Amino acid sequence: MGFFDKLKHVFSGQEEESKTIEEQKYEKGLEKSRKTFGDKLNELFANFRSVDEDFFEELEEKLIEADVGFETAVRISEELQEEVKLRNAKDKKDVSNAIIEKLVALYEEEGQKEDNTLHFSVEGPTVFLFVGVNGVGKTTTIGKLAHRYQQEGKKVLLAAADTFRAGAIEQLVEWGRRVDVEVVRKPERSDPAAVVFDAVKKAKEEDYDILLVDTAGRLQNKVNLMNELGKIARVITRELPEAPQEVLLALDATTGQNALTQAKQFKDVTKVTGIVLTKLDGTAKGGIVLAIRNELHLPVKLVGLGEKMDDLRDFEPMEFVYGLFNGLVDTPNEEK
Repeated sequence: MGFFDKLKHVFSGQEEESKTIEEQKYEKGLEKSRKTFGDKLNELFANFRSVDEDFFEELEEKLIEADVGFETAVRISEELQEEVKLRNAKDKKDVSNAIIEKLVALYEEEGQKEDNTLHFSVEGPTVFLFVGVNGVGKTTTIGKLAHRYQQEGKKVLLAAADTFRAGAIEQLVEWGRRVDVEVVRKPERSDPAAVVFDAVKKAKEEDYDILLVDTAGRLQNKVNLMNELGKIARVITRELPEAPQEVLLALDATTGQNALTQAKQFKDVTKVTGIVLTKLDGTAKGGIVLAIRNELHLPVKLVGLGEKMDDLRDFEPMEFVYGLFNGLVDTPNEEK
């Protein structure tokens, strides 16, 4: 059974009580995005007369508006023209299903070798380095992740290496207090690499399992940021040769295409291993996940599906697609 067929099977009548916690989380978290996709499809078919060149031009526009990305929108439109001809699809639901099926197929194809899992050290502390511009929810993500691992019985340490932004250190310290995790810090304007050095030393000497490092996000000065992140990475690797195990880029899902631009810029600055997509529940721009996979080829590893402590979830591709398209696919009852 193919990826889309599995989804149709899930869509075709799964009762609410039979859904897993993850499916329920994703369905609720992607409610706004799902409605946007539905609205865009309805707008497209409101003036539906025939599946001609104008139809596919409008389809491109609607997909771009749904934040699936320019390249993805163009590719879907081009491939769908051939598909619709082959199927001789004329009914609205047939064409609508074909659009979603093509989006799902492309998403699956681009993700075949994608690794959405977080990697941990076999021996010694695991280090996750967090990068991203200010205001995207990076520090909140670190706090929630610290809580998760502490609840799992791990010994967790935080490093406040964003020493340039006023209040950044205090914000992380407050999160440390809230989740009862220690924070390594120095005065504002200190050398970030010195903070990280102290944190790594402490993590090694006191047998911490996980070290989560907050960093500055001054993307407006790429050279300085690149030098700073490079220095931090060297300090970590010198003390722990296999670390950092992850360099996670935090992006705010509510910013849509702007998040895509940020990701492209950070890829130029440092070796990003995965994406943390925050505030996915608060946006109609969930299509950005398709764009990240199809255009950036970076795995999404964590997603924010709410404000509660446990609403930071590991990214599950199947549940994401289910949450994004559930209710938009026509699934006649197979028993009829």
